Amino acid sequence: MTEPFRHRLHVRYAETDPQGVVFNSRYLEYADVLVTEYWESVGLGFTGEDALEFHVAQANVGFVKPIRLREWIEGRAVTTKIGNSSMAQRIELHGEEGEDDLRAVIELVQVHVDLATGKPQRIPDSVRAMFAGSIEAHADEASPA
Repeated sequence: MTEPFRHRLHVRYAETDPQGVVFNSRYLEYADVLVTEYWESVGLGFTGEDALEFHVAQANVGFVKPIRLREWIEGRAVTTKIGNSSMAQRIELHGEEGEDDLRAVIELVQVHVDLATGKPQRIPDSVRAMFAGSIEAHADEASPA
């Protein structure tokens, strides 16, 4: 996958503050929706015997412009780096004007852990293969993993 994964979101009333602007904590919720949809699109499951456990180790939200009530936002997600037990994703939130309407950039580092012990464990090669194209295409956008 060389193009970013894309998913549209519609801003609801409950996501905004009294001024009709998306409340700051919602940016990470939008990132979670994007990552979930992105991972499902490449075949990474969240339930059953083969489910993997990832925890957010680091999150950075870079605000660019307000997102307002009833707007349609296009989220774009890429994997920029995979380390031994962690991987980094970059999520961009764009308004209706597309490329020229960047609203926020969210960078996440997620760590693969053993659920029983809570300790980091190596990301399986099968998962690495799912994101290999994205990493090659977006390595210059990498945040630390």
